[in-house]
Amino acid sequence: MSVPCIDAEYKGEERYTKISLAYSNDEQLAQINAALETVLKGCDLDHNSYTCAISGGRNVIVTEFHDDYDRDGGKILERLMKILDIKKCQN
Repeated sequence: MSVPCIDAEYKGEERYTKISLAYSNDEQLAQINAALETVLKGCDLDHNSYTCAISGGRNVIVTEFHDDYDRDGGKILERLMKILDIKKCQN
């Protein structure tokens, strides 16, 4: 049985940006955490990250940016997707 890739879902509204990254194993979790650490280093935006379980034995890490007046959160999330080699995101 093959392991599903990391799936991404993006949501954005005025001054709010969120990405959810679904993963299947500890290797993917470590990859996501390393990428988040890289893109969030020095980030001055108010952000929250949390993890929860979803169906199929998978988990999801959610990162949200609040009060993003200049929409910098989207640029950070684009860098995150590039690091993780995610080509397409659901929205």
